[in-house]
Amino acid sequence: MTDNGGAKFYSQDSFAPIGLSIDLGKQQSNGGFECFDDDGRTKRTGTMWTASAHIITAVIGSGVLSLAWAIAQLGWVAGPVVMVLFSFVTYYTSALLSDCYRSGDPISGKRNYTYTDAVHAYLGWMKVKICGYIQYANLFGVAIGYTIASSISMMAITRSNCFHKKGRKTPCQISSNPYMIIFGVMEIIFSQIPDFDQIWWLSIVAAVMSFTYSSIGLALGIVQVVANGGIKGSLTGISIGSVTQTEKIWRSLQAFGDIAFAYSYSMILIEIQDTIKSPPPSESKVIKKATLLSVAVTTIFYMLCGCLGYAAFGDEAPGNLLTGFGFYNPFWLLDIANAAIVVHLVGAYQVYCQPLFAFVEKWAYRTWPDSEFITKEITVYKLNLFRLVWRTGFVVITTVISMLLPVFNDVVGLLGALGFWPLTVYFPVEMYIVQKKLPRWSTRWACLQMLSVGCLIVSVAAAVGSIAGVVSDLKVFLPFKTSY
Repeated sequence: MTDNGGAKFYSQDSFAPIGLSIDLGKQQSNGGFECFDDDGRTKRTGTMWTASAHIITAVIGSGVLSLAWAIAQLGWVAGPVVMVLFSFVTYYTSALLSDCYRSGDPISGKRNYTYTDAVHAYLGWMKVKICGYIQYANLFGVAIGYTIASSISMMAITRSNCFHKKGRKTPCQISSNPYMIIFGVMEIIFSQIPDFDQIWWLSIVAAVMSFTYSSIGLALGIVQVVANGGIKGSLTGISIGSVTQTEKIWRSLQAFGDIAFAYSYSMILIEIQDTIKSPPPSESKVIKKATLLSVAVTTIFYMLCGCLGYAAFGDEAPGNLLTGFGFYNPFWLLDIANAAIVVHLVGAYQVYCQPLFAFVEKWAYRTWPDSEFITKEITVYKLNLFRLVWRTGFVVITTVISMLLPVFNDVVGLLGALGFWPLTVYFPVEMYIVQKKLPRWSTRWACLQMLSVGCLIVSVAAAVGSIAGVVSDLKVFLPFKTSY
């Protein structure tokens, strides 16, 4: 590395120090350079609490607001049961995945920095390519979903104020496009944060915001139930008559996808684990505690928000509890809740996109190691021109696609369905089987395979229901002309 006029030029190994030996880390430590880990990278500082913040930021996303609608499709019996099952599967497979962070010894084994690194280490090149396509396509889709969700929340603030001033019968039609552009501009700015490890503060802010709007939705649900004088809803969900039998089936399947999306974060678990400081204790033990805490907290919130939303509105539960205007008053409290959603989604967007950013940049560094455009860092502003151009382009593309497809519930369901089985279940199960060398047809092997097949069936069914919903919505919504 050389310094020239305030800029640094990095060698290829500086950006991908995977090849550095453990001896180098020891030598640096003995020589007084104690700011490096055993792999030569800058010393990690993450804890169970920062990891929990990252997970909660990823898990308690905008998906929580669709859970009342999801339970309305399934009813009081199936709704909560499905939610608990998804939480159990997510925690269990996340625990399997966390053991794959290091190959070999859980304390000193080779680190797998990303989800795809872990798949490569245990399952080989063919499956790592498949995994990579699925993971990064899903991360790309999440960016689109969060852009749509944030614009809906920003519009909800404007609409609630309009209803407050002019009355509920006023149309108050608003275009979503300006709000998507506003969100895109914010993400262009925050996307210049170089590394996942440096957004810990943004994750903490986002986690606080998620609890804020979830708590407001919870409180408003309780108030509405009291005002109704009882609990609404039925054991089997929305009844035939309110919707056709075919719509009932599609909506029920889509509800599975919505719940799956609400628990979707496994695709970035390894990246979160890679921020945890070096053992002892092992990173896997720390991330398991963080996962248990996060999934338990989010499940409680999900059950309360989803069930109380359904209890408050019954079959008429809106697709987005705080922006579908099940609630109208107090309008200022709704404004606070929706502002909290926007702040949360700004952080959640980064939590999901940073692994994708890192993948593309790592590939570019290795492909063109002598290009100043790619390797040159301006230290005064901590700015890299390639990072600036490529990340800005990424945000612009996701924003434009969001304008083309501004439907929240169906996009959420489709993303959840497409990402749940392969990333949350299949790859963690297969890696665990290889790591533990489980004999084929043994009891544990058979149980894990049955879990995987069962989740595959659920994912396919949810994807079919969500696609049907998207097709139906596109008959109403026009690209770039959608208003609410």
